[in-house]
Amino acid sequence: MIFELSRTTDFPDPRFGDKSGFYAIGGDISPERLTKAYPLGIFPYYCFRLEPICWWAPQERFVIFPEEIHVSHSMRNMMNKRRYRCTIGKDFYGVICGCAGVDGRCDEPNAWLGPEMITSWLVLHDMGYGQSVEVWEGDELVGGLYGFVCGRCFMGESMFSLVPGASKLALIHLAREMQKQGGLMIDCQLETPHMKSMGARYISYDAYLEMTSSGGTMNL
Repeated sequence: MIFELSRTTDFPDPRFGDKSGFYAIGGDISPERLTKAYPLGIFPYYCFRLEPICWWAPQERFVIFPEEIHVSHSMRNMMNKRRYRCTIGKDFYGVICGCAGVDGRCDEPNAWLGPEMITSWLVLHDMGYGQSVEVWEGDELVGGLYGFVCGRCFMGESMFSLVPGASKLALIHLAREMQKQGGLMIDCQLETPHMKSMGARYISYDAYLEMTSSGGTMNL
């Protein structure tokens, strides 16, 4: 079943959504709606120049457990050279703009990270839900990622690299910081070779909800 969302920000039980993960259409991407969506594993993913808004809620969740993050030999060499440094929450705007515009993404017909989405995420950042990881070469932002913080979980939204390996470096930094604070998992949303190579694997939706509702916080 594919739901049609109303003006209210409540969501039907994702367990009754379509098996493909395509969950609902309609509604809006207001910060108020997004703060209810992400803890349930629901996220918007659609072409921002087209209507309607499409929502996804896969029942098999592709996640990375921080303690299982895979660091390849090449990444270890890159990290040992200390050419780049990582920070958290120092330039959320720069990261989300990098994710939107790198390699001409925003001009592609299927681009999803448009102005309205960026505006909502900036509000989420001000509310304490949106967080970023930055990768710097000197004073230049060369990569990073951003996502939604829910208790001890992090729902990843997008990442970008201006130099090889920068987004992987950001993810490793995030995982290691989460390990220090008892972080439970990083939601990758959809399977990609990139995330699979970093150690992502599938868990059930029920196991996912146990972690997003387990309580506790991280000071990312």
